Amino acid sequence: MEAIPDQFMEFHPIHGLNVSLDLSGTRATRVESFANGVCFSKHPLKPGEIFLIEIEEKEVGWCGNLRVGLTSRDPGNLDVVPEYSIPDLTDSGDSWVFAITRNHNKVVEDPGDGGQRLGRGEPGEEAAEGYHNMKPQTFFTDSHLYIDNVRIPRDKLVGRSRPGRYSHILDDLYRTNALPPTARRSRIGVLYTQRGPGLADMHVVINGEDMGASAKGIPSIQPLHAVVDVFAATKCVRIVQVEYGFSSLQTLCRKAIQKHIVHRMAIDWLELPEAMKHYCKYE
Repeated sequence: MEAIPDQFMEFHPIHGLNVSLDLSGTRATRVESFANGVCFSKHPLKPGEIFLIEIEEKEVGWCGNLRVGLTSRDPGNLDVVPEYSIPDLTDSGDSWVFAITRNHNKVVEDPGDGGQRLGRGEPGEEAAEGYHNMKPQTFFTDSHLYIDNVRIPRDKLVGRSRPGRYSHILDDLYRTNALPPTARRSRIGVLYTQRGPGLADMHVVINGEDMGASAKGIPSIQPLHAVVDVFAATKCVRIVQVEYGFSSLQTLCRKAIQKHIVHRMAIDWLELPEAMKHYCKYE
């Protein structure tokens, strides 16, 4: 497996009219309406490199949620950022975007023609051949997620609930990836893997689980930027940095602390700096 050098991920300064970025360029907020929330990664993605975000805020009253994908367009060359990623970007033929839903995000392979369709919650989808339940039946035991020849540390991929008075009761649920894909603190990533000369497959990862190849045979000769559409009920997202090489000292400390506590609320009782407590509980 080819090593992926760590790259600090940021949003591109070119984005939709209703998007506001923070000073670090890692948090995108849609400040009004439900559309014009299209964002891009600042740099093209490398094969196997995941662009991972966490949903920070929701806004009630809208129908629809976050959309993620890839584009071979250079955001810096756009005269106008499209109002919608679907269909405005996808209809051009050089962008591939996946709409995240609450329940059905798995790609269902069609054994008849070798193609695939996206989970969208159509009636009868549960009965379709090859359908998989999103919720895994056991705890995660691997430290990494494997997609084709790509190896991604699972540590940052899974969203966690914000600790509350009774959150320790729910910890096992979140360890088994029961956090709904569209919920606050859910983590969603997009990447591509090389399929052959000049071709790639796009994968969407939701809370540590690969949803399958949501787009196959994407031309990868041109650089591919990540697309994040902060759409409708999704109000604000932030980028989660992923470490591909050796874990940082901060990450190693967090793992050691979490290994020896009963539940996350117990972290408050430890004599640790507040920043470290926050990191151990929320990441």
